[in-house]
Amino acid sequence: MTNTSPRVVIIGAGIVGANLADELVQLGHTNTLVLEQGPLDIPGGSTSHAPGLVFSSNPSKSMTEFAQYTIEKLTSLVGADGRGSFLPVGGLEIATNEERLQDLHRRAGWNRAYGVEAEVIDAAECLKKFPMLNPELVLGGLFTPGDGLALAAKGTQLVMERAKAAGVEFRDRTIVTDIEQSGGKVTAVIAGEERFEADIVVSCAGFWGPNIGKMVGTPIPLLPLAHQFAWSTSAPSLAGVNELPNGASRPILRYQDKDLYYREWGDRIGIGSYAHRPMAVDLDTLPSYKPEDITSEKMPSSLPFTLEDFAQQWEDTQEILPDLRNTEIQRGFNGIFSFTPDGGSLVGQSRQVDGFYVAEAVWVTHAPGIAKAVAELIATGTSKTDLTDCDLNRFEDMQTTAEYVEETSKQNFVEIYDVRHPLEPRTSPRNVRVSPFHEQQKALGAFYLEGTGWERPHWFEANAALLDELPEEWVAPERDAWSDKFHSPIAAVEAYKTRTAVAMYDMTPLKRLEIVGPGAGKMLHKLTTSSMLRKPGAVSYTLLLNEDGGITSDITVARLSEELYQAGVNSNVDLAYISREARKHTEENPGEWVTVRDVTAGTCCIGLWGPRALDTINKITRDDLSNEGLKYFNAKQVSIGGIPVTAWRLSYVGEFGWELYASADVAHRLWDVIWEAGQEYGIIAGGREAFNSLRLEKGFRSFGTDMTTEHEPEQAGLGFAVKAAKTDDFVGKSALAERAAAATKRLRCLTVNDGVSVVLGKEPVYVGGEVSGYVTSAAYGFTVRKPIAYAWLPRSVETGDQVEIEYLGRKIPATVVDDPLYDPQMERLRGVQLTSSAS
Repeated sequence: MTNTSPRVVIIGAGIVGANLADELVQLGHTNTLVLEQGPLDIPGGSTSHAPGLVFSSNPSKSMTEFAQYTIEKLTSLVGADGRGSFLPVGGLEIATNEERLQDLHRRAGWNRAYGVEAEVIDAAECLKKFPMLNPELVLGGLFTPGDGLALAAKGTQLVMERAKAAGVEFRDRTIVTDIEQSGGKVTAVIAGEERFEADIVVSCAGFWGPNIGKMVGTPIPLLPLAHQFAWSTSAPSLAGVNELPNGASRPILRYQDKDLYYREWGDRIGIGSYAHRPMAVDLDTLPSYKPEDITSEKMPSSLPFTLEDFAQQWEDTQEILPDLRNTEIQRGFNGIFSFTPDGGSLVGQSRQVDGFYVAEAVWVTHAPGIAKAVAELIATGTSKTDLTDCDLNRFEDMQTTAEYVEETSKQNFVEIYDVRHPLEPRTSPRNVRVSPFHEQQKALGAFYLEGTGWERPHWFEANAALLDELPEEWVAPERDAWSDKFHSPIAAVEAYKTRTAVAMYDMTPLKRLEIVGPGAGKMLHKLTTSSMLRKPGAVSYTLLLNEDGGITSDITVARLSEELYQAGVNSNVDLAYISREARKHTEENPGEWVTVRDVTAGTCCIGLWGPRALDTINKITRDDLSNEGLKYFNAKQVSIGGIPVTAWRLSYVGEFGWELYASADVAHRLWDVIWEAGQEYGIIAGGREAFNSLRLEKGFRSFGTDMTTEHEPEQAGLGFAVKAAKTDDFVGKSALAERAAAATKRLRCLTVNDGVSVVLGKEPVYVGGEVSGYVTSAAYGFTVRKPIAYAWLPRSVETGDQVEIEYLGRKIPATVVDDPLYDPQMERLRGVQLTSSAS
């Protein structure tokens, strides 16, 4: 019987590639070939030498889920010795200063928010769990009993055997030299003189991934970096403690204050260090071994130990583990691992070539979980775990250049154990992407944070002069030290002026796509939850769903002419998806071609909002932008100060006004004419802190934070974006009713009872004393004069119910309220309450 399922070729038989083959088998797919350049028993990549520490703690819910699946799967993989492939010894992260101890409370919150057992324990308990610790240094620790040690090599061999038994073919000693493609799709993998036909190719090549990506013109933005690992000689206190020579019975240990981690290794201690200089590896200069010469101590991914880089770390180790003063360094190596510009994994299908998938920069901790997700993508088109945090296409093109990848990846290596605030921007490189309004913003004293390379004003120091004019009821209370970071009281002024006068917001970093062609409307109509076939001038807030009805993005689309649409999207992930669908539509519908172009760099956008916005704009345009002249959620071409502008009548801050789009060459002039016209009405420039506060008061969601593919529209409070009148089929429509009925949680708005405590997101929420959900977005609501948080909570929770938010180890009472908190009747947005006589 012929196997008619797509032919999948996996490049790399390490823990990711082998598990991917196995996960495909679990989904009924066995038409798979795995190619490995080394021997199958010791492939020679990171899997062969990884120390195997599995710590679940992660700010990302998805990465936490991947780690939990890794633990579950490796535990189930039992070898001939009757032992599983995971040692559940627990995980212990210690603090030797107060800042770290506070951070451990935050990390414990992540764990509890995502369903992982965790507890912050005192110094005495730390010593009970790891008696070698220096009692004079340790203040406390975070204990996660379910964490432990992955026996990566053993588990990989076991899944490989299971996949082989199911019909998967594994070929070792086979070096991939090229990947064929035709018509924008992969067709075959070439290995020297051999050709392997393929419908789908998945690169699981680890730090060799960039070389594989080059074969199909797909950047794989990772940097191979050497990472030190060493073993002590026998420690007196470990004599007879562990049954196996490489076994462990006490928790895996992180000493993050010194960038070190530890695990028992029989009667020795294994020591890993991130405290040394970043040591980038040139793949072209790696030692070359014949497959038959590779051993557990001699492989391409294991470089000679550089003792001079370990001297200080050895002293720090002997200080925290005094028993090791009686030992020496027995041996060590510099193992190669993959780092990326934001520290996350690289997962998903290429934007450039259909059928080429990637699962790279994946550590042992997450490998089986990510393999499962990629198998689901291939077999069903949808991963059950959200991949937003690790999507291959999340980076902008400039972020995939070799120089950017090297600098940022090295920085991530250095900062891997640092206590980092969720708003903390990278220090370098900066000023990579600047808005055309950058000069004017600097003159106003913009304080910038960074996102996707853009410099984004968070507030403007020029507005500090208005603090004395701020009504007392608008003055926000003082914050605790953690939530006060990257906050300024100036944001209150900017929110106040937006609500009472008029403000300009730079919306240029919002990604803009131009979708053109006779098939553009038909294609977008199929992809979105709203009608895309309305008359030119119509603007729609709409959703992109996957086949399971999960939200993959929220976008805003304007039909500017019969065959021209402009879409405001969230990231390059949307660009990749819409571009892929455009190619598919064009191929399937000759004569109805569609092209997609990213026009962000060549354009600009100003959000002009507030009750005096119309007064301001009327001074510099002859076009009618009143309620009657341009209705809510409509767009039209206008002239502002002699500049051609596309005005969209909508607002993300809940006030009357427009998003004003123009080409980048006239941006400088556009800002100046609006700024000058608004002076008599008290115009200000507003930053992202005020913007975020205002949008939460209005109940507007942010994709990737408030909702992901894990959620369907109704439970996310976005049911209105699925147009009931749209009878045509669209992606995900058939799954919506069943999924909505099965949803157990929904996104709810909370206000903090004390009126003071500001949380930052990802904190656990307690209902009836039990962790029942987690915070997504949060901010101080300057207009409503209380802190706001949105959280995923059980459907049984009702308005008025009391809950508690755990913030840095303490519980803060909050109340479940209906949203939006501000202007629920939409009168402000629709211009009903305009103060201008011109309205």
